[in-house]
Amino acid sequence: METSVEQRRERRTDLSWPVSVWLPEASRFFSGRSANISKTGVFITVPMTTPIRRGSVVELNFPRTDSLAAQKGQFARIKKGRVVRVDRQSTLNDAQIGLGIAFE
Repeated sequence: METSVEQRRERRTDLSWPVSVWLPEASRFFSGRSANISKTGVFITVPMTTPIRRGSVVELNFPRTDSLAAQKGQFARIKKGRVVRVDRQSTLNDAQIGLGIAFE
């Protein structure tokens, strides 16, 4: 069993928002949902079939509403990050895995 050490440097805000995760190793997107976010990272859930591991570099696509897209000039906020934690504790309950991702 691996022990996790708290690495957060910024305050997290609860945010449940759809997110698409581009995984280069699989050459495809996986649909997920954010749980919380900060300036330096995000925690998301993805289907348990997502072939991801700690250390993977991913691209996160946070879609914007039409009104926010009009205001910002883009339909999505795209961030690159590295998976720093993979949480499989609730896999049997909801067929999801949790990912802690540090923005790069």
